[in-house]
Amino acid sequence: MAILEWVAVAIIVITSVGMLIARDWRVSVSLLAAQYLAMFILLLAHLPLGMASVKVVAGWMSCAIIGMTRSDLPDDPNDEGFWPRGRLFRLFAAAMVGIIVAGAAPGVNDIMADAGLAETSGALLMIGMGLLHLGITSQILRVTLGLMTVIAGFEILYSTVEGSVLVAALLAVITLGLALVGAYLMLASNSGATETP
Repeated sequence: MAILEWVAVAIIVITSVGMLIARDWRVSVSLLAAQYLAMFILLLAHLPLGMASVKVVAGWMSCAIIGMTRSDLPDDPNDEGFWPRGRLFRLFAAAMVGIIVAGAAPGVNDIMADAGLAETSGALLMIGMGLLHLGITSQILRVTLGLMTVIAGFEILYSTVEGSVLVAALLAVITLGLALVGAYLMLASNSGATETP
């Protein structure tokens, strides 16, 4: 099981970096769905199969909501505005987050009562990469993906200390609610853009 957990951490690294450098929204949403699968693997170490399944299903439903909403909107070639768009810059920033996580994960693992180095590393990577995503974009879709990544990382960390069914359900509702709010804001911004001359 330990090898599978480190494979999940590797998937988190690949998907989170891919979300940072991907230009196509379809690729970003697909990578987020793969990230939820990796989260499911890490959650199995501390939660029963049913509770871990609820989290991955809520994540995939959120990806479906975002994907269906975005597919109905026209493509905007200037979707990133003036924010740093260079792939080299984003890779460098992702490497910095990786270095910080590598240094912080053992200490956080000790604080979390030896939750597991793989779980702690994966959670901190998701939180760090989600915050990085939030810091370099202003597009509603990408902000939503960044927030969902941060919350997924928090869910992994929180599951190591609390296995309550009610808390798991509440976090699943928060994930779905965030996807619905993101979908609404995408639709609202598009309708506002089409109405102005």
